[in-house]
Amino acid sequence: MHIRDLDLNLLRVFDAVYRQKSVSRAAEALGLSQPAVSQALTRLRLLMRDALFTRAAGGVLPTAAADTLAHSVQQAMLLLEQGLHASASFDPAAARRTFRIHMSDIGEAEFLPGLMRRVRAEAPGVRIETHQLDYAEIEDALDSGKIDVAFGYLPGVEETEQQRLFMERYVVLARADHPVLTARPSQAVLARLDYVVVRHHTETAKVLDRLSLSANVRLSIPHFMVIPAIVVATDLAVVLPLRIARKFAAGGRCRIARPRWAIGEIAIALHWSRRAQADPGVRWLRQLATLLFRESPGRGEKVH
Repeated sequence: MHIRDLDLNLLRVFDAVYRQKSVSRAAEALGLSQPAVSQALTRLRLLMRDALFTRAAGGVLPTAAADTLAHSVQQAMLLLEQGLHASASFDPAAARRTFRIHMSDIGEAEFLPGLMRRVRAEAPGVRIETHQLDYAEIEDALDSGKIDVAFGYLPGVEETEQQRLFMERYVVLARADHPVLTARPSQAVLARLDYVVVRHHTETAKVLDRLSLSANVRLSIPHFMVIPAIVVATDLAVVLPLRIARKFAAGGRCRIARPRWAIGEIAIALHWSRRAQADPGVRWLRQLATLLFRESPGRGEKVH
């Protein structure tokens, strides 16, 4: 096969199917119909003289030839995108662009007020859309362009470019007159509490599990922002990051406890795809976020 015989759009389809491990999900990511993606794969299979993908539970699995091809295709697409963006520019004052960002609901509370204030001042034509994705979806969403950047503590999201913004720690929040919680609770005090957990922020449940307190969970909810109303009206406590706990406790109806636990700090970072490294718009957004939220030059060094 010679490259002159190849429609490069077939490689774009191949890359999407390889990343998504599903023809239907690749079609959705590309904005194409499933038959169109299947037809493109058929053409590429004939050219490559290989099946490329085989059916599997929940999608498809790549053949050995597809694994070999995938690395070259991804590198080639990265070089093409960098070349296309190299001569482009981004004028925030004149831009009419929508940026899509992954943030949890506590991330929205932490980042959006300051971010939108600066965006409105510097780029009044820019729109921001936030999305809450599962951790397992984030890398593919960044690589496919479904989202431009992702904020937060994202365990397992490793094959991205990252900028650490600040370090965070977990604390316990409860109503101000809670009958059991102390300012520096021991494990024994923690074991006397009942807890509410937020399903979308799985790390809080993992903290309770590490402390052998999972059996003390009495309520499971999808989002953080209803927490203050719950803890003020009950004896339930919640494990959550310190910054959002301070916001919840600002009115005086809740209080923060810092347990005597050996749970280390976590890194809150900004993530983006290597494929967007040279995109001037994404670069502007990254620089703005770093300026606004990086705790200090000494503690916000680039991870990789």
